Amino acid sequence: MRSERNLKCILLDDEIPSLRFLKMLCEQIPGLEVVKTFNDPAILLREYGTLSFDFCILDIEMPGFNGFDVARELKDFPIVFSTAYKQYASDAYDINAVDYMRKPISLQRLQQAIMKVAQIIDNQPEIVSFGQFNTNKGKTILYFDQINYVQIAEVDSRDKKVYLADGSIILLKNISFDKLMEILPVQDFIRINKKELIAAKIVKFFSADEITSNLLDPQAMPILFNLGESYKRMFFEKFS
Repeated sequence: MRSERNLKCILLDDEIPSLRFLKMLCEQIPGLEVVKTFNDPAILLREYGTLSFDFCILDIEMPGFNGFDVARELKDFPIVFSTAYKQYASDAYDINAVDYMRKPISLQRLQQAIMKVAQIIDNQPEIVSFGQFNTNKGKTILYFDQINYVQIAEVDSRDKKVYLADGSIILLKNISFDKLMEILPVQDFIRINKKELIAAKIVKFFSADEITSNLLDPQAMPILFNLGESYKRMFFEKFS
């Protein structure tokens, strides 16, 4: 596989033997990493926002959701379909699938699909993964994947407290939530109320009014967030 960097993928197939076989084939391709496998499309749709991957290989006929439903949700990622049925090929290309593989899949056929994905990804503009911000201690470079959530500062609402994955806190000076949301990757962050925005990766459960995160407080209890009325529609659209 020729690519400027290693590629990461997730796999989806409701048939366990097919899923295991596909994973085995992927593991034989140098430079390709299988981040996670799924046999339930609903679980993939719930968890993919917490994973770091480049593309997805998925089946089409599955209970609950079909592969096209999943592909539309993963519209920002290259999609390769893997199916036993030939009648879906035209539909697959209508939603800009990179490739359409018929089962049983050979290693050579999979390599061809991965090369197509690699070519597309190599030609994409580089995604900005960090930003430069003013803090109470001077300028800093902040990597977006290190951000868990952001709150309005208690002393001055123009400032924002950024809670990082390593447990530290950075105080950003004189920046609005609107400006932050322009800078942060839209697929990875969401505003949840007037005082907070969070990274999608920290969402574990949610109800109509409350978000339970996968973060723990000093008492080892999950950190909870309030879901504001004005922000519910956007939140539910993102996680539905």
